[in-house]
Amino acid sequence: MHNPQLNAHGELTHLLSVEGLPRDVLTHILDTAASFIEVSDRDVKKVPLLRGKSVFNLFFENSTRTRTTFEIAAKRLSADVINLDISRSSTAKGETLLDTIDNLCAMHADMFVVRHASSGAPYLIAEHLRRLGHHDIHVVNAGDGRHAHPTQGLLDMYTVRHYKKDFTQLRVAVIGDILHSRVARSNIHALTTLGVPEVRVIGPQTLLPKYVEKMGVRVFHDMAKGIRDCDVVITLRLQNERMNGALLPSASEFYKCYGLSPEKLALAKPDAIVMHPGPMNRGVEIDSAVADGPQAVILNQVTFGIAVRMAVMSIVAGN
Repeated sequence: MHNPQLNAHGELTHLLSVEGLPRDVLTHILDTAASFIEVSDRDVKKVPLLRGKSVFNLFFENSTRTRTTFEIAAKRLSADVINLDISRSSTAKGETLLDTIDNLCAMHADMFVVRHASSGAPYLIAEHLRRLGHHDIHVVNAGDGRHAHPTQGLLDMYTVRHYKKDFTQLRVAVIGDILHSRVARSNIHALTTLGVPEVRVIGPQTLLPKYVEKMGVRVFHDMAKGIRDCDVVITLRLQNERMNGALLPSASEFYKCYGLSPEKLALAKPDAIVMHPGPMNRGVEIDSAVADGPQAVILNQVTFGIAVRMAVMSIVAGN
């Protein structure tokens, strides 16, 4: 089965999903990102690898943070960045996704960074470009539906590796709404591919996919049991529409059972790190005392995210 993300030499030409990518490709991205980070860990270098290239940010769904980090990353690579707020313009005119792409190809786009509410949209674009013979135009998935958020998964892996060094000794917990989370899917695929021996998912039955064990994880409905002795704790954002929907009684009920409080975190290893893809609902999935505490690495994730997105863009563009 041909992987649409890889060329005939097994090199990454698009980043559509973490799923199906071999370990050496993931490691190459992480190593490349590391080369972009200054020794202080606080700063990301400027490297002109995409000078003269045009990167189009196509956000069919709102996300200020992801779009901003992609924009910063592309500018650090010296690319020309064009932000299109498509959620308002072309779809309102009834223009199809692929018509939009054709028009932008005519404007000499070199790369599309795509965020879309429909699962599979970035694949559709990559396949369309292949059919038209545009092999030098690359697609990076910035989140599609409930399916995947590969750069978030990769920046999370970078963060884990930065603090824990070795994936093969870790116990990692992913907590919350696994069912609707593209971040959870990307993280689980990346963790298992990189050799983490025990990935745990913790959440109520209603917020876990039906056959989640098939992804190679251990399932816990009890937070105290699930978080015990973990090295890494990843809490997921609870979407507002779930909080008063049929799947959950209330936000406060969720916090009581699955919110990351200092008491629950104390059951993990003393040097466990706490991660969150952001933006956080404080007092719902995570307590402020934890979010602002010494074990949280949430703001470092954002910095590492710039370097990881730079790595992805420079690698798919053939550098």
